Amino acid sequence: MFQHPATPVRPSTSALSGGSRPLHWLAAAMAILAVVCTIALFVDQRTLDGAPLWAKPLKFALSVLIYSVTLSWLIGLVRRGRRVVGAAATVAAVFLTVELVIIVGVAATGGRSHFNVATPLATTLWSVMATSIVLVWLATLVIAGVLFRAALGDRARTLAVRAGLGIAIVGMALGFLMTSPTAQQLDDFQGIAGAHTVGAADGGAGLFLLGWSTEAGDLRIPHFVGMHALQLIPLAAIVLELAARRIRVLREPQVRARLMWVAIGLYAGVLALLTAQALLGQPIVRPEGPVLVAGLILFAAALAAAALVVGAAVRSWHAEPLPTTPDRPLAGAPLS
Repeated sequence: MFQHPATPVRPSTSALSGGSRPLHWLAAAMAILAVVCTIALFVDQRTLDGAPLWAKPLKFALSVLIYSVTLSWLIGLVRRGRRVVGAAATVAAVFLTVELVIIVGVAATGGRSHFNVATPLATTLWSVMATSIVLVWLATLVIAGVLFRAALGDRARTLAVRAGLGIAIVGMALGFLMTSPTAQQLDDFQGIAGAHTVGAADGGAGLFLLGWSTEAGDLRIPHFVGMHALQLIPLAAIVLELAARRIRVLREPQVRARLMWVAIGLYAGVLALLTAQALLGQPIVRPEGPVLVAGLILFAAALAAAALVVGAAVRSWHAEPLPTTPDRPLAGAPLS
């Protein structure tokens, strides 16, 4: 039955003071690096594959900054298994640092860090980067395993954290789709084994700063969207909790949990579609055929499901009589 909590829901902030010290230090370093790379974008006019040379280090610095802050916050939610998640966080922080050192160092020389096997040194650096990201992925998997068993209280928040981690792990794994050499590279090897773009060579026209191809499929897009489920899905739970302060129907935990299931299904569906779109060679700005149709159906289904959840809750709320009080007669009340 639909309940009427006396006090509004407040998002938990107890985890903000906890977390992982190595990840805190990494986040601080990435903030400084992002500033340095931004300055370098204006000072150093060199390009690589048509993109500013310092755009990649800047994107990686920002991505790792967001990852570090979010993962540290999630670790702060853990009560049992803190040693395990602490060790995993340290591993993630160390090897993300290794990866960023290589990316920035190679950028400073004007070279290519990813997919580069043109020389023994380049091959070694690429191998170290690949090993580092596998270890970061495994560390994130360990943290996810502990959090999947943790009691986080609110059902919607628990769903959001678990789904965000699960989808992020899938998104990180999608990066391995970029590491296989293309047919053109196999036919005419030029020291590069792997590519972001499907259906065209890397380095064509792309979105501002992000660089995502506007001419062909781009595997960086599902990789990016998948990884950042770690932030966006828990953020959706926080938005619901904040909205519950003013919208009475959202104060019911079951309603928020059902809406989170809708959001999680939508996010997972979008990730699957973006992956298919990239593999089919379709640019992000021009979805076509089955991808476009499936996208429209997915969003329509999500809107319908959310409306059904809210509608059922409102009907239940109106059907249940309010308790009588000495100064308030039994009566229905509109939603605030």
